Amino acid sequence: MKKKLLVASLVLMSSLSLSAQEFKVITSVESIVPNGLGRSRIINALEDKDYKEYTSVQTKDDNTRNKSKRGNIRVKNFEETKLLNFYNIGGIRFQNIAANDALLTSMINDMVANGWELAFVTSAVESDAGDEDGQGIFITRYIFKK
Repeated sequence: MKKKLLVASLVLMSSLSLSAQEFKVITSVESIVPNGLGRSRIINALEDKDYKEYTSVQTKDDNTRNKSKRGNIRVKNFEETKLLNFYNIGGIRFQNIAANDALLTSMINDMVANGWELAFVTSAVESDAGDEDGQGIFITRYIFKK
């Protein structure tokens, strides 16, 4: 009896670990454009895309490309949550950063409450390159899994 129970438990545990995981990416884009002229948002796609439909295959012996559906790649259904810009006319605004943190915390807590686990966070910056540039963003990708 103990052996049957052990075997049943092992089968159940292995079937649970074989179930596919689902991932979800949510992106925040925070403007670092001086004088508060940029736009900052949290972006959440509300539709799925199959990357294979937009992938072409190229070989070194063949100059032809398998055509992909590049025209249909845009996602038209998405949520856009406003964030505040890092800068305004007076310079860097720490209140804006704190407000953005509060909104991002709310979004993460909502995702966790809905069964998602925050698995990875990655960020990058394209910053102002000097007097002639005046452009820049701080982007963060939050990768959740279920």
